Amino acid sequence: MTLQISIAQPTDIPVIQNIARTAWTPTYGEILSEEQSRYMLDWMYSTETLTQSMEGNTIFLLGKEENTTMGFAAFEPVEGGVVKLHKIYFLPISQGRGYGRQLLDEVAKQAAQAGGHYLELNVNRSNSARQFYEKLGFEMAREEDNYIGNGYWMNDYVMRKKL
Repeated sequence: MTLQISIAQPTDIPVIQNIARTAWTPTYGEILSEEQSRYMLDWMYSTETLTQSMEGNTIFLLGKEENTTMGFAAFEPVEGGVVKLHKIYFLPISQGRGYGRQLLDEVAKQAAQAGGHYLELNVNRSNSARQFYEKLGFEMAREEDNYIGNGYWMNDYVMRKKL
């Protein structure tokens, strides 16, 4: 099935928050503590944070199946021809349908149209999503340890794909 993709608006923030909260535990439940997960969700998916991101350079795309939003992605141009994929999450019930590939293809298309040369993302070193990104042509660029506040660190691989 083909995913219907559109640009999210501030009125879509509750939908984005719901998808993030629903997808978070299956994605990070065995990687992050409950306290760190709560901290990150409250910080990254607050209405204020999402509104500021949308008002800045971050583009949010929604992926819908019929009238149900199944997932979203958020990306922005950074520097040196790099476009950073900040987020991509889908409801667990929609996984395995090829929607992630479709949404990433659209992100790559829009990134290239905006003058980007590379699409870059961070993935937790313990997250099995790394294999998904490798299948889509992403390669390991480096490792990063990012302090996110409140005593928490994210230990990531930075992956990159030429557009």
